[in-house]
Amino acid sequence: MGKIHVTDRNGGEHELEVQNGASLMEPLRDEVDGGIEALCGGMCSCATCHVFVEPQWFAKLEPRQDDELELLEGTECFEDGTSRLSCQIIMRDDLDGMRLTVAPEE
Repeated sequence: MGKIHVTDRNGGEHELEVQNGASLMEPLRDEVDGGIEALCGGMCSCATCHVFVEPQWFAKLEPRQDDELELLEGTECFEDGTSRLSCQIIMRDDLDGMRLTVAPEE
């Protein structure tokens, strides 16, 4: 289990514990007021779990797959070096302490 540091849409700061092997989507949806919607439930078929991962942490993530990138590029606030779908980020030991910001609602 590791911790992530989240800035919500309202500028609030949160520290969440996430089980190794779990996606970041569920704790961001369930535990953060001003967090994500995750309308597709983690199926990588919408972009309502869009987050901006700080660059030093972004570099540690698995590369985006084509379907994730296509969804992100369709958003108004896509940032190539920080945008990810939280449903596609799987927690592991080396991500303990990661910092991210919930993307603006579109």
